[in-house]
Amino acid sequence: MAIRWGNYKVGQLYDELMVKAGKPRKYSLDLCNHLKSLTDKEINRLKAASESTIHVMGITFRVYHQEEGSIDRAWPFDLVPRLIDKKEWQVVEKGLKQRVKALNLFIDDIYNDQNIIKDGIFPASLLKKSKNFLEECRGVRPAHGVWAHICGSDLVRDNKGQIYVLEDNLRVPSGVSYMLENRQVMKRVLPEMFEKYNILPVDDYSSQLYDMLTEMSPRKIDEPEIVVLTPGIYNSAYFEHAYLAQQMGAELVQGDDLVVGKDDCVYMRTIRGLERVDVIYRRVDDWFIDPEVFNPDSMLGVPGLIRAWRAGNVSLANAPGSGVADDKVVYAYVPKIIQYYLDEEPILPNVPTYKCNNKKEREYVLENIADMVVKPANESGGYGMLIGPHATKKEHNKFRKLIKNDPRNYVAQPMLILSTAPTMVENKVKPRHLDLRPFILSGKDISVTAGGLTRVALVEGSTVVNSSQGGGSKDTWIVDMEES
Repeated sequence: MAIRWGNYKVGQLYDELMVKAGKPRKYSLDLCNHLKSLTDKEINRLKAASESTIHVMGITFRVYHQEEGSIDRAWPFDLVPRLIDKKEWQVVEKGLKQRVKALNLFIDDIYNDQNIIKDGIFPASLLKKSKNFLEECRGVRPAHGVWAHICGSDLVRDNKGQIYVLEDNLRVPSGVSYMLENRQVMKRVLPEMFEKYNILPVDDYSSQLYDMLTEMSPRKIDEPEIVVLTPGIYNSAYFEHAYLAQQMGAELVQGDDLVVGKDDCVYMRTIRGLERVDVIYRRVDDWFIDPEVFNPDSMLGVPGLIRAWRAGNVSLANAPGSGVADDKVVYAYVPKIIQYYLDEEPILPNVPTYKCNNKKEREYVLENIADMVVKPANESGGYGMLIGPHATKKEHNKFRKLIKNDPRNYVAQPMLILSTAPTMVENKVKPRHLDLRPFILSGKDISVTAGGLTRVALVEGSTVVNSSQGGGSKDTWIVDMEES
C-alpha cells in the first residue's frame, strides 16, 4: 500500500499533482513527499481516522435506489487532496465573477426589457420553448438586480491543461457543505500539511452567505429573519440544508412552517406565534414552491409565496425563474452574453457546444454521435445523457431518435479527456478523473470560494463524478507558493 510515485502512471493525461511518474508538480512536491514517507500502517490509520471523523460528524448524502428506496450513505472522501496554485486560481476567480455577473444581467433582462432578444443576440424561439422560463416572474426587479445569488459552476481541465466551464448551476446548486466538511476532515488527518502550506481558507463561506442574505432583506433592520426552506428529510441534500442553517444560526423550515398573511407578508409559525420572515434561502425547486402558482398538488411549498415575493415583502435566494439561464442550450450562448452585457471577451472558455435545434449543427451531431457527449437541456446530476464513446450502437440510435423528436432539448459536445489526480483506490494510489465546483455568491459584491468541491470518478476510466452515481470527493487546496 505504501505510495510509490515512480509507479504512478500519468500517460498522455494532465494530472493535477504529477507531471509524470515520479515527478510531482512544484506546488505538490511537499505533499507528495509526505505521502511517500508514510508506512502502510500510517496510511491505514489515516484512512480509519477520516472514516471515523465522517461518521462522528454525521456527514451523509442520500441516494435513491429503485429496489431499496432512499438510502443514507457516508460521504465518500479521498485522502489525497487536489492542489491548485493561487496564481492560476486568481484567473479562474476573475473569470467566474465575470460569468455570473453577465448571467444575472441576462436573467434580469429576460424577465424585463428583453433587449438581448430585440438586438438579435439571443433567439426568441429558445425562450418560448424553455422549461425554466417562468412567465410569473416577468416584471420583477430583485434587490441589486441579482437573481442567482448562489451559483455552482462546474469546471473541468482537459489533457492539455486548459480549464473550461462545463455548466452553470443557477437554480438550487448543492455541495458546498461537503466542501466545508472535507476541509474539516483534512485538518484532522493531515494537520502537518496545513503548517507546511499556506492554504487559502474556505471556512468563512457560511458567514459570507449570511451577510449576503442579510443584504437582501426588504426590511432594513439589524437582524432580519432568515430561514432555510427545505423539502424535508428525504431530500438528497437534506444534510446540507440542516448544516447551512445551523452554521448561519437560521431557522430550518418546511413549507407548512410558513404562511402568507393577508398583508402579503410571509410569517413563520413559532411557539410564540407568527413571526415575519424577511429572506428565504430556498432549496425547493421552482415548480413546488407555491401551489397557488405552479404545481397545485405540491406539499413542499408555501401558498402565496410568489405573491409575497412580487410585492417585495420577502426576498428569495435563488430567485424563482433564475433557472432560465441554467439551460444547456443557453450555456452555448454565454460567450455572446458576456460580450453583449459587459463588452468583454470571456476569461474562461466554454466547452465547444453543438445546438441540436440548429439544422447544420444537428446533422453534424447525428453523424458523429459515437464521438460526442449528448446532454438534455435541463437535466442535472449526470442523468439522461449519452457518453458516445462508451455507449452501444443501440444507445446511439436511441439518442438519434430523441434528438430528432425534440432537437431544442439537446446539445452535444466533443468528449473531453478530463484531468486526473492521485486517488486512493483499493489501498493503492491510482489516477482518476475529476471536476471542480466552486461556489459564487452574488449580492452587492461577488465572492468566489477559494477552490470548491472536487468530485472524483472512483471507477477507472469513468468521467461520471456525481456522488449519486458512485463518485467521491477531495479537499481542494488553493496554495499560495509565494507565502509558503
